[in-house]
Amino acid sequence: MAGQVATFPEKYGRVPHLVVILVGEDPASQSYVKGKGKACEVVGIKNTTILRPATITEEELLGLIAELNADDSVDGILVQLPLPKHISEDKVIAAISKEKDVDGFHPLNVAALWQKQPCTVACTPKGIIKLLKEAGVEISGKRAVVIGRSNIVGLPVAKLLLDENATVTICHSRTKDLAAVCREAEILVVAIGRAKFVTEDMVAPGAVVIDVGVNRDAETGKLVGDVDYAAVEPKASVITPVPGGVGPMTICCLMENTIECFLKRNA
Repeated sequence: MAGQVATFPEKYGRVPHLVVILVGEDPASQSYVKGKGKACEVVGIKNTTILRPATITEEELLGLIAELNADDSVDGILVQLPLPKHISEDKVIAAISKEKDVDGFHPLNVAALWQKQPCTVACTPKGIIKLLKEAGVEISGKRAVVIGRSNIVGLPVAKLLLDENATVTICHSRTKDLAAVCREAEILVVAIGRAKFVTEDMVAPGAVVIDVGVNRDAETGKLVGDVDYAAVEPKASVITPVPGGVGPMTICCLMENTIECFLKRNA
């Protein structure tokens, strides 16, 4: 990607510009934003981080997004989630221009994915598929179970797995006989935000386990996933740790999406 971006000043007169909005001072969010900034530096993408206090009103945040939507020098807009409870994440996601939605969360991008129309694919689902392929996992013909139904991870990754010819079951934390359903999975993707929710008895021997959850352990204060890693790791053929795991590939896909948005706007 860095080599590609290096050619842009001569071709287009500038490089892609990603703006990240961080509301509040959550340590995990600060870490994620810092990681995205470092990736931009490596790739050669211009990065601007806008910091706003947790007390910002929803109206003020939506106004800031509107200004960035209208700014021709900005190619990608990302609002770091989660947001304070008084701000509607759905409203914020929908407020970002579809053409600058590098996260791929905008309702029109999500809808276009299911309709097999051109769109920006959400970074984490896109990264999961890349991660599986990089690990040499054959997806076609496999039985996949996705625990989680959000438009951010669960539903998009299920669609991408279907597009790779897997047979996909979408579940949630209250699915009846969930453990039995999970044990049928050759590929298990967990994205529900429940610390150590998936235990050893829920995983089939040799299964590929993709843990998207990032939670704070109430006892140790450490970051843990939705999967009990220590218990499941000996049983799985491939398993992603938390922190780390899916995160680096997600950031890689964010860089790809930013470049794609830039090229579409400069076509």
